[in-house]
Amino acid sequence: MLSDANFDETHNPWRVLSSAVHYQNPWISVREDQVLNPAGGPGIYGVVSMKNKAIGIIPVDADGNTWLVGQYRYPLNEYSWEIPMGGGPVELDVLESAQRELREETGLLAARWTRIARLHTSNSVTDEEGFVYLAEELTQGDTEPEETEDLRLWKLPLAEAVAMAMDDRITDGISVAGLLKAERILAARAKG
Repeated sequence: MLSDANFDETHNPWRVLSSAVHYQNPWISVREDQVLNPAGGPGIYGVVSMKNKAIGIIPVDADGNTWLVGQYRYPLNEYSWEIPMGGGPVELDVLESAQRELREETGLLAARWTRIARLHTSNSVTDEEGFVYLAEELTQGDTEPEETEDLRLWKLPLAEAVAMAMDDRITDGISVAGLLKAERILAARAKG
């Protein structure tokens, strides 16, 4: 419960004294800010700024199946099953990026697209913004993976993919959020 009806959500209690980029590459930049924290004390804040938007897609066919993409995730040092996803240039329309990612990773084309989520992936350390789309009315084409991708595709019932998110066999945040939202949206649509 909110205790103050006059609370201003736009007020930033942090004060930046200085900011310096310490590392960058084509995908990220890392900066360190010298700050005064909300209590007025000095401190530092490290921020990873992304140069792309995170794009995830839940393709669902007429029989209620979806596709997962499996790949070894270098930062985690483990294999990961995820929804089809990738990065889209900040200046490009997110739907165009979603359509490209789905085609590259699965070979699928969709006639119906619905944006089902906007989210932040780890908002205490990065400004990464993610979007998830539900892709329907699918046709199969050829995959076009990038050279850094060694992907495995798995077609399975959406309900099974949701079960994998619920029991931690899928741990990617965008995948978990997207699968749960897609399931609720499709269930509500089915009820009419």
